[in-house]
Amino acid sequence: MDQEYQIVYFDKPEDSACGIIGGGVSNYNKRQAGDNKFQRLCFVFQTPDQEIVGGVLGEVYWGWFYLDLMWVKDEFRGRGYGGQLLTQAENEARQRGAKHVYLDTFSFQAPDFYKQHGYQVFGELLDFPPGYQRYFLTKEL
Repeated sequence: MDQEYQIVYFDKPEDSACGIIGGGVSNYNKRQAGDNKFQRLCFVFQTPDQEIVGGVLGEVYWGWFYLDLMWVKDEFRGRGYGGQLLTQAENEARQRGAKHVYLDTFSFQAPDFYKQHGYQVFGELLDFPPGYQRYFLTKEL
């Protein structure tokens, strides 16, 4: 490595550093695989007084929907709201051109919930975190 260049650790990276790195990867990927047509997706489950008690965050790109985060407050679980959130997010992703969906979840979270909605495990990391597993699931939309 040239003496004038250095690798520096940032404990709290500035947005500019993250933007430069992310932008560099994005530009490279675009040159290799074409425009990913990236779109964010967000559905919020809220009470009548607009308290957020659940939601789904995801991304659609290259014909895939990545379900990044999904959460429903404890007292609202088991009442069908999670299924409704998931269905609406999948439908919106489909409308945006997604043909497939993937996600990851931990064994202490909701792998059975996703399996009940047609997802299949395609990968598993054992003891992550210790004593649990991390699952990667997918399904066709």
